[in-house]
Amino acid sequence: MDNGDFVAQLSRLGLTSYEAKAYLTLIRRDSFTAAQVARQSGLPRQRIYDVLGSLVQKGLAVARPGTVVKYAATAPELAVDQLLASHRDELTRMERDARQMVGDLKPAYEAGQEKTDPLEYIEVLRDRRAINERFAELQAAVKKEILVFTKPPYATPPQENVEGLEVIETHEARSLYEFSVFDDLAVMRGVQRFVEAGEQARFVPELPLKLVIIDETIVMFGMEDPVAGSSELTIVVVEHKSLALVLKTAFNAIWESGLTFDQAHELLVKRKAATA
Repeated sequence: MDNGDFVAQLSRLGLTSYEAKAYLTLIRRDSFTAAQVARQSGLPRQRIYDVLGSLVQKGLAVARPGTVVKYAATAPELAVDQLLASHRDELTRMERDARQMVGDLKPAYEAGQEKTDPLEYIEVLRDRRAINERFAELQAAVKKEILVFTKPPYATPPQENVEGLEVIETHEARSLYEFSVFDDLAVMRGVQRFVEAGEQARFVPELPLKLVIIDETIVMFGMEDPVAGSSELTIVVVEHKSLALVLKTAFNAIWESGLTFDQAHELLVKRKAATA
């Protein structure tokens, strides 16, 4: 084992690297002066007296008075026992303090368990990045079914929702869109990709709000600021089965009145031609 390994082991027992190097130097001879320890160990001379004084205080060395003070190492078996005893004492103090802390914290914990937030199943989001991240989490957690009212402004536009394409490959997915998707070629092609991938889609002139219903359990819906309008969007996530079932009934009612992609596209083309 080289000197570096001994330094590492002594450091784990509580010595600094300087103290470990000084001790390993001291054991090589009956005694050394401070200057000799510094020279043999490669330690800075301006630090050597502090290091040797610390070793003496910890019981790993003794100072021998004389014209020039010399230092001698404590035998390794005694030195290691001294370090281990120090650790045991510290561990005993930590255990005592920890038990006291547990006793002090337990009443507050028990009192806290009796307090619940009556609205803990409701989550409110306003930051666009937080909205995107939460929607991605919910979308990835779908087990059976996802129902969506998709309308602008889009947190994640259809053409950028790569995760959504993966979900519809293995789950039932139905989406209602507004006719406005046909006004933007990129959005229209994004929606078309979803339809071609297996999403069931219907199109209506206008939707009342942005809405996601997941597994008849979780609802995510958007509410526009009545003053700022669509530029400020608040998203609410509610985990409530009864609410999810009521909103699914509303979703199905609007679904029945919707048109398919081809029907909606054809209708809008005819309207545009009629007004041209």
